[in-house]
Amino acid sequence: MRLVGALVGRFREAAGLTQRELADRVCLHEETIASIEQGRRPLKPDLAQQLDRVLETKGALETAVENMPEIDLIPAWAEQYMDLEREAIALSWFENQVLPGLLQTESYARAVYRSNVRVLSEDEINAQVAARLARQEILHRDVPPNASFIISEATVRDRLGGNDVHAETLRHLRTRADLPGITLQIMPLGRQTHAALAGPFILLETPDHQHLAYTETQRGSQLIIDPNEVSILAQKYAMLRTQALNPEETKGLLDRLLGEQ
Repeated sequence: MRLVGALVGRFREAAGLTQRELADRVCLHEETIASIEQGRRPLKPDLAQQLDRVLETKGALETAVENMPEIDLIPAWAEQYMDLEREAIALSWFENQVLPGLLQTESYARAVYRSNVRVLSEDEINAQVAARLARQEILHRDVPPNASFIISEATVRDRLGGNDVHAETLRHLRTRADLPGITLQIMPLGRQTHAALAGPFILLETPDHQHLAYTETQRGSQLIIDPNEVSILAQKYAMLRTQALNPEETKGLLDRLLGEQ
């Protein structure tokens, strides 16, 4: 990705264009061009073709993208996803084991990291919790992203961190469910069908309307840029929305769980 980004920068300079001028010609944000040139954002095939036309590079960028090593499509952990999340205009997030990071309280996040294997030091936990809470600022932007969350009922019934943390978490979720731009749905227990048995994933739309997906495993992560693969996950998410409780039913379940505290 750094090599492809460096090529974009070299071709842009050879064409006598600034990052802003190139961004204007392809109808993108200047920051998007900067991120690609720095290797922080993948160059998608359709944009590579467009840049080849604008920069008159005879298909060089398209060829580079087509032949990227697969390892470059699987970044180490979540660093690249975090960059994209900060700028996202839309997020669709399915979780079945733990609450999405954007919906966690400080106490819940601390309980998550204290469950980690290997055991983390208090300094490591404090740093991870602070970083997780800082991510939540995107929900309070002047124009927040449209954010849809589907979470398993098992996740909201688990008492990670203890009874006090559980009660605080339920109150937090109930408050978040009323925020502008947020749609919260719970996938109920006891269903006979489920569209995402293979596990959690996130769909993301960037300011320049690129559609990406992100998944995590026990020991790695993957940023998915292939349009066909992203489409499959988008279809799964659409089906999940029909299978989960609707937002009003979700609020009702949260109210009932709070009443049981």
